[in-house]
Amino acid sequence: MVQFYKYIAPIFVVLNNSTEKKMLRSIIKIDEKLCNGCGICVTGCHEGALQIIDSKARLISELFCDGLGACLSECPMRAITIEEREAEPYDEIAVIERMIPQGKSTILAHLKHLKEHNETEILAQAINYLKSKNIDIDFSQLNTGKAANNHIHHGCPGGREISFKANVDTVSTEQNFNNKSQLRQWPVQMHLLNPEAGYFKNADVVLAADCVAYSFGDFHRKFLANKALAIACPKLDSNIQSYIDKLRIMINNSFINTLTVVIMEVPCCTKLLNIAMQALAEADRKIPVKVVVVGIQGDIIKEEWI
Repeated sequence: MVQFYKYIAPIFVVLNNSTEKKMLRSIIKIDEKLCNGCGICVTGCHEGALQIIDSKARLISELFCDGLGACLSECPMRAITIEEREAEPYDEIAVIERMIPQGKSTILAHLKHLKEHNETEILAQAINYLKSKNIDIDFSQLNTGKAANNHIHHGCPGGREISFKANVDTVSTEQNFNNKSQLRQWPVQMHLLNPEAGYFKNADVVLAADCVAYSFGDFHRKFLANKALAIACPKLDSNIQSYIDKLRIMINNSFINTLTVVIMEVPCCTKLLNIAMQALAEADRKIPVKVVVVGIQGDIIKEEWI
């Protein structure tokens, strides 16, 4: 019997039968014939993946499009739709090839977006490919901040993806931890983060319940140092299936090294560990998983690899 399930953020379709399991990712598609370049959709994209370039809305970052479709309701011309593609590892060369017909301004905006988000490996792939194809792009503009002459970027700063691990000291003494945040990236909430973002590549990842950081006073030193972070509330958050999908993508495509699940002792928190274990069961790779249970008064009740 064939079953179909649909989810958002990003939206996936799962096709299950005895021989097949296929994952589809949702991503926006813009009809340039309908688009009037008003820019209203840009304000609805909290990832900053949309810009107005050459008087048209352009998706300048497939990597950061979360598939929520918030921009659809903003578009008065109904020029934006959602299309579903097979959820494969992110391919920068394929993205560049789709952008080439949209012109140099769109390509340059895309490159600048990658640079702003510290996606250095992907940026290098794009530049090398463009050079190999003799596509005339003024790469010097990447250093001036002038990606396009007429683009508009009003994406919500709270959702802008940033890696700032270079600004986090690698410290060895407890004294150096005082008053120093060990957070290495933004955003951290599971619905907002991209599982293929650069800061997840080959990283040790902490998946923490929302309440943990308020209960455990030494959270940064104990758990965050030199690790990437994702937070979630298994009781109050919606669309939990998307969390399983994202964790599986982190394991399969971002090749994370370890996953530490930090939860509270309250019963509802155990679901976060179940989410992690389900993602691991569905993943093609197997990685070490640690569970840490924190008491409501801030003590560690259990800490073990499972």
